[in-house]
Amino acid sequence: MSELNSGIRHEWTIEEIEGIYRLPLLELLGRANAAHRLHHNPNRMQKAQLLSIKSGGCPENCAYCPQSAHHRDVDLARGSLMKPEDVIAIAAEAIAAGADRFCMGAAWREIRDGREFDAVIEMVKGVRALGIEACATLGMLQPHQAERLAEAGLTAYNHNLDTSPEYYSRIVTTRDYGDRLKTLAVLRTAGIELCSGGIIGMGETVHDRASLLQILSGFEPHPETVPINALVPVEGTPLAGQPPVASLDLVRMVATTRIVMPASRVRLSAGRSNLSREVQLLCLVAGANSIFFGETLLTTPNAGTSDDMKWLSLISEPLEQSDVLSAA
Repeated sequence: MSELNSGIRHEWTIEEIEGIYRLPLLELLGRANAAHRLHHNPNRMQKAQLLSIKSGGCPENCAYCPQSAHHRDVDLARGSLMKPEDVIAIAAEAIAAGADRFCMGAAWREIRDGREFDAVIEMVKGVRALGIEACATLGMLQPHQAERLAEAGLTAYNHNLDTSPEYYSRIVTTRDYGDRLKTLAVLRTAGIELCSGGIIGMGETVHDRASLLQILSGFEPHPETVPINALVPVEGTPLAGQPPVASLDLVRMVATTRIVMPASRVRLSAGRSNLSREVQLLCLVAGANSIFFGETLLTTPNAGTSDDMKWLSLISEPLEQSDVLSAA
């Protein structure tokens, strides 16, 4: 299927994307679900488990992040890098629980060559040897470091753009948007899948949300995975007082992402534990086909694994005749 015939475009304008976001909700959901079914099995859900392999002490000042060393009032213990054997053991447990991708996150501004990076390479090799996809989020990196990760078998690398270029300086000032884009380009050159999305609920406008998606959709090919996060306000961070994201705003963001980047995985990420099952189901109808799986996302709560497995079985399996009779 050619990109032209499949609806895949790389020249979306911000105005076009904002227009999609503002469609009547039922029309938006219909268009998103049609795009989703064209490119994906609607009953297939990727389950990715995320582990913080090194927590706290990050020199970046991201306003949303409790791991920043700038936010001294956050109640978070700073930890050293985990041992590879411990990470690999947790990955094995994740597989047993039903995960099909294992993501490792370190609170670093950038990768530095040396003993710790060597340990991460060992982790990636060990996780891949278990037969599961491996993802990492380690900050900015150089071409030779991306090549080492690719050689180790890394499937994907998460490096979120967070928000629009226009709003970015309101969220972080210790790096700029160009730094993020440069890292994504390095990863693409190394042949590592891109996992890159953003966060809504940080005070941005609908125009900012559309601008973020316009940037992401300009990549050729589109990022293989696009995480859509709802801000989880953490006490002690500058965004602690932000009001909760409206549930339907998240649904609209997922649906718009699906229409603009129809072949990408759209991951329902941070903030999912605050949503009702019905709203999460709307997000799946809107095109979400990946979730973070497990009790925590780096440092914030997530929906429980056992609850997720029960829920996912209900939405992906046909209703038994006995269930119909008992419900009557």
